[in-house]
Amino acid sequence: MEKEQAVSVLVPAYNEASRIKDTVRAVLSIPEVAEVVVVDDGSTDATAEVARASGARVIRLPRNLGKGEALNRGAALCTRNVVLLIDADLGASAVEARHLLLPILKGEADMTVARFPAARRKGGFGLVKGLAMAGIRWYTGLVMESPLSGQRAMTREVLQHLMPFASGFGVEVGMTIKAARLGFRVQEVPVVMTHRETGRDLKGFLHRGKQFWHVARVLWQARNSL
Repeated sequence: MEKEQAVSVLVPAYNEASRIKDTVRAVLSIPEVAEVVVVDDGSTDATAEVARASGARVIRLPRNLGKGEALNRGAALCTRNVVLLIDADLGASAVEARHLLLPILKGEADMTVARFPAARRKGGFGLVKGLAMAGIRWYTGLVMESPLSGQRAMTREVLQHLMPFASGFGVEVGMTIKAARLGFRVQEVPVVMTHRETGRDLKGFLHRGKQFWHVARVLWQARNSL
């Protein structure tokens, strides 16, 4: 696959005005990246304006529709043969996404998933991650260390087969299961990325509770599609 300017980057963003500038600029510095599409998912801050000023193409959703729907809307605007999905809060560490692109561009994988370093602080108790790992292994045989990672690269063919993406926080688990079931090569790639971590406060526990429910729903849907 031709490497030069072969990649579209898709970034769903919600109230990330403080970090989106560094994220966009970091991925634009990757030689193979041709365009960055930011989907402002109903933000109430200046996320859209900052992203546009940083060099991204921006679409704004009228209200917060969730990550899966933001990805569905933005994917239609990606024009290149490889699509990179990243979170908006990576900041300068988003440049590490190049490690996800190279196996795709070399024809060694159809979808790559970022494997993060160990978290600097404990957030939850690993229940969501454990559920995702077990579910993916049960349905596909894949053993993954970072099943919830939103940092992924894939060919356009994979993207088209995966859409529409699942709603909510189960979107990544749904991607992996569907891609593996369709016979695509899924590969985890170590990266040194950092993003916002949730703590063991009420907000963090509520987030993980919602995430657990969304992952469980995706796994149940996968069971029904056997």
